[in-house]
Amino acid sequence: MKEFDKIYLSWRKGQGSRRHIVGVLQQTPDGNFEFSYDTAGVEKAKTDGFSPYTEFPDVTKSYNGNVLDIFAQRLIKSERPDIQNFYDFWEIEPQYKDDKFYMLGHTQGLQPTDNFEFLADYNPVEGLHFLTELAGLSTYKLPSGALKEGDELRFEFDKSNEHDPNAVTVFKIDVEIGHIKKIHCKIFHKPGAENLKLTVKSVDKNGIIKKAFIKVSM
Repeated sequence: MKEFDKIYLSWRKGQGSRRHIVGVLQQTPDGNFEFSYDTAGVEKAKTDGFSPYTEFPDVTKSYNGNVLDIFAQRLIKSERPDIQNFYDFWEIEPQYKDDKFYMLGHTQGLQPTDNFEFLADYNPVEGLHFLTELAGLSTYKLPSGALKEGDELRFEFDKSNEHDPNAVTVFKIDVEIGHIKKIHCKIFHKPGAENLKLTVKSVDKNGIIKKAFIKVSM
C-alpha cells in the first residue's frame, strides 16, 4: 500500500474560513495523472467567492496530460540556497525529492498568493510521517504558552461535527486545542490508526498562537 494515491485540492476564502474540497488529483492506470473538480464542493465554495484554478478553468471537465507538471510549479525550486531547510522542515525523504506527486502531497503546495492547498489522503503504512497545520486556531485563540515544539498531543473523533463526518479533535492532555484539517483527518478512521502519534512540529505565535504544524507519524 502506498502512503497516498490521491491528493485533494482544497480552497478557502481566507485564514479562519472553512475549507472546501474542490477537486482531486490522482494517477491513472497508464501512469499519467488526471485532475477533476468535485461538483458539490465547487458549488459550496462558490458561496465564498471561489474561482477555478487558472490553468483549469472549466469545472465540468477532467484534465490529463501535464496536470502534475502544472501543479508542481508551486513547489520550491531545488536550486534555492535554502532548499535543505525546506526539506528538513517538511521531513522529506531524500529518495523522493524529485517525485513531484510525493512533494506536492507532503508540502501541500502552499503559496502566499492564493488560498489553495493540496491535501494527500494518507494511509497508515509503516514509517509514515507527515505534517498538517492545526485547524481552528482562529476560533480557539490559544495563549502563546499553550503549545511548544515537541509537545505530545492526542485525538478524539468529533462525531457531532455537522460539516465533516471524519472530523477529529486534537487535545493537549485534556485541553481541546483544535482540529485536524479536512482530508488529513481521514487517516484517523482507517485500520491501524490507533498507532498514530501526534507531536507539535512548530509554533508561530504573537500574543496568541497564530499557526501550528503537527507531525503525524506511525
